[in-house]
Amino acid sequence: MTTETTATPPRKGQPKGKKSFLHELPGIVITALVISVLIKTFLVQAFYIPSGSMENTLRVDDRVLVNKLTDKPDEVHGGDVVVFRDPGGWLNGPTATNGSGPASWIRDALVFVGLAPAVGEEDLIKRVIGVGDDKVACCDQGRVTVNGVPLDEPYLFLDDDPSLEEFSVTVPRGQLWVMGDHRSVSEDSRAHREQPGKGFVPIDDVVGRAFTIVWPLDRTQLLRRPATFDQPD
Repeated sequence: MTTETTATPPRKGQPKGKKSFLHELPGIVITALVISVLIKTFLVQAFYIPSGSMENTLRVDDRVLVNKLTDKPDEVHGGDVVVFRDPGGWLNGPTATNGSGPASWIRDALVFVGLAPAVGEEDLIKRVIGVGDDKVACCDQGRVTVNGVPLDEPYLFLDDDPSLEEFSVTVPRGQLWVMGDHRSVSEDSRAHREQPGKGFVPIDDVVGRAFTIVWPLDRTQLLRRPATFDQPD
């Protein structure tokens, strides 16, 4: 004896596939939001470049991705491009806001889940030149030196000098000496030596290391640590 199983067609007006998808959609959206928030909070975040202090490495309106796991003393190295919170007095007044209205709400939501770069926050982006115990000085034959070794800096803005002012500092442990690639317009560690922090950036203020440009598409590239910082310990 054979038993045949006959499929029963769905009743009209009850498309099972569509109904099932609609039931699952809220869960899919919530899961995607949770994953996005976790990624933004602990792993990677997008940032918008608002000024020309890092030209031509980073240009105004570029978007970069930042590795937020790189925020410990042994994970930050000379040559890294890092995003950090204002150590105090580096930013002049309140930063720009995104306005109000539906467009602003949508953008805020995208920023919250990490799908749009943050703007209007008290964050800066510079290149690390010296880490704890490094002696950074300028200028030896027109070059910045780290522990007496001159840096080859091909990333500097076209025709910029390594520094228009002389300085010599020893970086305290747990701190960083940072400079912009567009030296003539960058208000970096050099410009804040008279403040309480002496121009140094605490590693605790580092949000993470910028590792790639993701927008505009024609500028997509990895941000690698220059070989000139590969000095022996």
